[in-house]
Amino acid sequence: QVQLVESGGGLVQAGGSLRLSCAASGGVNGINAMGWYRQAPGKQRELVASITRGGTTNYVDSVKGRFTVSRDNAKNTVYLQMNSLKPEDTALYYCNAADGVYGIDYWGKGTLVTVSS
Repeated sequence: QVQLVESGGGLVQAGGSLRLSCAASGGVNGINAMGWYRQAPGKQRELVASITRGGTTNYVDSVKGRFTVSRDNAKNTVYLQMNSLKPEDTALYYCNAADGVYGIDYWGKGTLVTVSS
């Protein structure tokens, strides 16, 4: 079992920045990809960014050039640096960890990001 604890959400004005963190604990040895999803009111959850243990990253088009995902494997922690935030980035952001051995996805409880115009 893997536990994910997110931090760093909050309220920010458009154009501002926030940094999200997600620390994994428990059975972390099988985790390969970690990343961030978000869900805005009335919308489906979408992948924002992910990073493999080896450092390969993937981003949704709408955040490319503004968000950066990074990872500290020694600390089992993934980060999301969000710059030039827009009101449409407002959502509940969830940390995700994918166990490549057992094919299990783990989720954090979510951290709210609100961007005011």
